[in-house]
Amino acid sequence: MPTLNKIRTAILGGPRVTSDADALRPLRSALTLFFALDGFLFAGWVVRIPAIKQQTGASEGALGLALLGVSAGAVATMTLTGRLCRRFGSHPVTVAAALLMCLGIALPPLTHSALALGLVLLVFGAAYGGLNVAMNSAAVDLVAALRRPVMPSFHAAFSVGGMLGAGLGALLAGRLSVTAHLLLLTATGLVAGAAAGRVLLAHPAPGPPRTPEPRADGRRTTTRERKLIAVFGTVALCTAYGEGALADWGALHLRQDLAAPAGLAALGYSVFALAMTLGRLSGTALLERLGQTRLLVAGGTTAALGMLLGSLAPSLWAALAGFAITGLGLANIFPVAVGRAGELAGPGGVAAASTFGYGGMLLGPPAIGILADRFSLPLALTTVAALAAVSALVAYATRRAGTAVSAG
Repeated sequence: MPTLNKIRTAILGGPRVTSDADALRPLRSALTLFFALDGFLFAGWVVRIPAIKQQTGASEGALGLALLGVSAGAVATMTLTGRLCRRFGSHPVTVAAALLMCLGIALPPLTHSALALGLVLLVFGAAYGGLNVAMNSAAVDLVAALRRPVMPSFHAAFSVGGMLGAGLGALLAGRLSVTAHLLLLTATGLVAGAAAGRVLLAHPAPGPPRTPEPRADGRRTTTRERKLIAVFGTVALCTAYGEGALADWGALHLRQDLAAPAGLAALGYSVFALAMTLGRLSGTALLERLGQTRLLVAGGTTAALGMLLGSLAPSLWAALAGFAITGLGLANIFPVAVGRAGELAGPGGVAAASTFGYGGMLLGPPAIGILADRFSLPLALTTVAALAAVSALVAYATRRAGTAVSAG
């Protein structure tokens, strides 16, 4: 029990004695469950991609194009989701998108060609992107009501859910067919989503308003605020680029360039993901101690140094240490950037910053591949360090502008 209490405290940020926090505790728990469910379902799907490839008979190239359906569906839906959240509220949209994602994950095993797989992944990606915008918008409202910087705790729940989903998938891969496994995820997700959804739908989005008082007259987001949203979107892009690059190329770098055994090479992304999870679990405390700007600058700088070590180190263990440092550095940049955009413009800001972020995740893997063909994979991976450094510089350069808009 003490260990479970410590884990709960790390994810939820610890007990609060104020009546507001006590009243919002069920809402926070339900929203945390949606973040964890998102990571759980997505990781469960990812670990069964090899089985889906075998079932569809797709080549590597055809599979790659089909998998773009997830990202394409997500990016295409994000702006629309922001509008739906403004019209119907982020809570109902979160529940609807989560239930659609639970149903969508059961569709890939029903396909028998790369084209059919790509089409159903558009549906799955649309639900995934919609859920990310809606639940982040709901989280922005809750963070404002709690008056504590707890956004990283929600993303920590996503990371924990992803680790659980990947671990369960690894255990079930040799025991259940891909159809049975993904149907099990559908059933689990529907039960968890319905339970958390009842709580979310029973609670309206809490105040205070996310925009200054003059915004009550219906005035649109100012040009300056739109530019700042683009800035925070750029920060999200720089960090998501690194996540995508390490997910697709980290293991190959360890195997090909450092002659790591297959098992140790596979640990590369796991080390990165675990470090990112630990970083997010400590994110609220770091935000309270450092503030947004210093956390963004410190995170970007740490990630840049870590990735230089991870990409250029001559030994396996030094590279793994670099991956871990990179994960710690990147951990809280995306949550803070998306949360800051949401503070400026609500669901529309979350949608814009998230779209930038997904653009970075889309850009990273092919950009690394092109650069690796022209130069080398280690050199190509240094672009992750370069963009992490750019995110730190951008955050530092705009530190006063963000404060001025918040105060205005």
